[in-house]
Amino acid sequence: MAETGASVKHGILSEDLREEREQLIAMLERAYWMELETVMSYLQASINPDGVRAQEIKEALEEDIQEELEHARRFGQRIKELYGVVPGSLEFKPEQSCLQPPEHQTDVVHVIKGVIAAETAAIEHYNRIIEFCEGKDYVTQDMVIGILHDEEGHRRLFEGFLREYEAEGLA
Repeated sequence: MAETGASVKHGILSEDLREEREQLIAMLERAYWMELETVMSYLQASINPDGVRAQEIKEALEEDIQEELEHARRFGQRIKELYGVVPGSLEFKPEQSCLQPPEHQTDVVHVIKGVIAAETAAIEHYNRIIEFCEGKDYVTQDMVIGILHDEEGHRRLFEGFLREYEAEGLA
């Protein structure tokens, strides 16, 4: 890791918090990969599903792709600001088994449940980052709070889709 400026005496950029900064960078790297994997998963899920009922889900995912990509960009920028290095593609390890394409392309409920699971995982991880930053890094904390708000909105939207399918006996 690059040496921080000698003038930084307090906060996450100080030498005193080097270990915490490295822990935070690792958490941000995981968030970065989560967002990029979500982009890949949402891209296929916005293309693959078939049927009239799938159209609204596909459109919602298309909108979310750009937002998730922007989240990844923001996490990457913050990693760099904290004297880290944004990881390259060879470091990527997929985790989102819940968002793999379903056996039948008309299985929209599978997609909805996968989105809810992915958003829930992000929400849980981002809450951990927010808690970790308390008293150490208000800049990262504030950024992640904003991203958390977006993720909670995504999850809520797809929970609504699932409730509709459940009410109709389709889930």
